[in-house]
Amino acid sequence: MFRLSARSTLLRAACGPSPAVAAAAAGRAQQAYRNLSSSSPLYKEDEKAPAATINAEGGLARTDDSVRVEYPTDAEMPQTPIVQGRGGRHFKRTLASFSLEGRTSVVTGGARGLGLVMGQALVASGSDLAIVDLNQQEAELQAKKLLEQFEKENPGLDRLPKITAHYADVGDPESVTSSISRILAEHTKIDHLVTSAGFTENFDAISYPYDRIQKLWNVNVDGSYLFAVEVAKHLMERKAPGSMVLIGSMSGSIVNVPQPQAPYNAAKAAIRHLAASLAVEWAGAGIRVNCISPGYMLTALTRKILDDNPDLNKKWTSLIPQGKMGVPEDLMGAVVFLTSDASKYVTGADLRVDGGYTVT
Repeated sequence: MFRLSARSTLLRAACGPSPAVAAAAAGRAQQAYRNLSSSSPLYKEDEKAPAATINAEGGLARTDDSVRVEYPTDAEMPQTPIVQGRGGRHFKRTLASFSLEGRTSVVTGGARGLGLVMGQALVASGSDLAIVDLNQQEAELQAKKLLEQFEKENPGLDRLPKITAHYADVGDPESVTSSISRILAEHTKIDHLVTSAGFTENFDAISYPYDRIQKLWNVNVDGSYLFAVEVAKHLMERKAPGSMVLIGSMSGSIVNVPQPQAPYNAAKAAIRHLAASLAVEWAGAGIRVNCISPGYMLTALTRKILDDNPDLNKKWTSLIPQGKMGVPEDLMGAVVFLTSDASKYVTGADLRVDGGYTVT
């Protein structure tokens, strides 16, 4: 508190209208800083508040080792509802370059959460869709629901989108290659890729089981790399342009608090730089690669985590300039923009959809 007051005094001195007042204020502030940097500690050792107390009060930006969230098993995962997509046929003036008519898109991790909603956005914008997921049964169910929702919103169309479901363990090269082959057998081509398969966990770095860290990196980083490479091979063989969107996180740019998640943060930083690196490497082939970095999103899983850890909601929203968490639908426009020709001169970019979290 004292540090902040001293800094504020300096700022007022720098901005004040009177040089004499400014000089006096600056002198007082400098003396305050000298006092702070003396041999006397700001807090005595027995007066320091524990990290959990400080975080609960929102006093300091630090992690709290008591926050621990393990990614749930598949059976415990809540199902993601289908949201409104296109909202019916409409004739409002919109740039034609946003259309994905005649395209085929692949979304990994597409049976739940952000992947499902982004896949729905691509379908609503004209694309056929291949949903890829570790849970093929869930993928098949959601493919059926997506088609039903599209028919409900767009009655009387001559042609309906083709939506298929496919299994893949995204971190296994053979499984990825096999999945791509099955997608091509159904759709004959792939134009766009969205790598949404991924997960996060909260363990302090010292206690995090190493086998779980390996799994996290395998799904988040290896999965994005392997699918991107396979789709790039296909596009190059066709001599066709294409666009990819790797799903990162604001955690690839900042360190979240209070939950400790160093391996996840590092994995998402890797995704961001992977997208930029592939964008440069494949630019000559007409393949664009960009990254979307979502902030805190109220998915079905996030709601479950917040129900189990109610203090997190208050802490998170207190750090978001817009004062609220996002919803999966907030990513629909972003993914359509980056896959479509509306962004044809955009590659290697990181589009942060975080309510301003990372700019503060």
